[in-house]
Amino acid sequence: MPADVTFALPAPPGPGEVTVRYQRLGSGSPLLLLHGVGHHWQAWEPVLPALAERHEVIAVDLPGFGASPALPPGVPYGLEAVVPVLGRLCAELGIERPHVAGNSLGGLLALGLGRAGLARSVTALAPAGFWTEAERRYAYAVLGGMRLGARLLPPPAVGRIARSAAGRALLVSSIYARPGRREPAAAVAETRALREATGFGPTLAAGRGLRFTGAAGDVPVTVAWGSRDRILLRRQGVRALRELPAARLVRLPGCGHVPMNDDPELVARVVLDTCARAQDRPALPEPLSPSA
Repeated sequence: MPADVTFALPAPPGPGEVTVRYQRLGSGSPLLLLHGVGHHWQAWEPVLPALAERHEVIAVDLPGFGASPALPPGVPYGLEAVVPVLGRLCAELGIERPHVAGNSLGGLLALGLGRAGLARSVTALAPAGFWTEAERRYAYAVLGGMRLGARLLPPPAVGRIARSAAGRALLVSSIYARPGRREPAAAVAETRALREATGFGPTLAAGRGLRFTGAAGDVPVTVAWGSRDRILLRRQGVRALRELPAARLVRLPGCGHVPMNDDPELVARVVLDTCARAQDRPALPEPLSPSA
């Protein structure tokens, strides 16, 4: 069952307390999972069983998203402030330098944790921060439209719409290439998470002008991009590889912006392979092909 942990922030960026909802399962070396903007830890549910077979998995609701309250007043939502918060979270949970996998905003934060020396390996699925200004404005327009729709639709209407595959496509096709595969209850829950995310606006505001630069630490880094990503276009993966020349770039055929539901087996294999590289053991079979 999910649990909450509350911890104090040092000043800066505090003072104040942060409460984070998390799900923890499995055994082995720790693996921290970070979702995207407007989402919640349940985005990782399709891949949790496979990951938990090899690792102790900790999937979190980032502050201001899901069931985690907003950051304390005055604490910014930018990369430089949130990475230390996540480092403090790991210390509070008793995990040191976990493997980290993140999607979108979570991918950016995973790279930030690697750069700060707080990660053992990094898997970034369609990470934010490798856009041009025009691409950022486009992504923000899509996200803003999703947020508006989630806030305008009455909850009973969302439940009715989610009952059909066509309805789920209406609700979540911006983030999934195969929205019909998403369970109705999951589509309803993530629409509610998007509607209620207190960190949505501050996170987007903090991302204006953001570009990820510099290495992501001396650890294995995989950047993976869905071939059907409608929010962060896949050419940004090539740009990420130029910024992170020691990383490998992996194409996720047929996957959208949140690939964990579109192809759980492939995404799990990408994450596990990256973790295995950090642990100096043979990689999993069927090595993945880099994208051009």
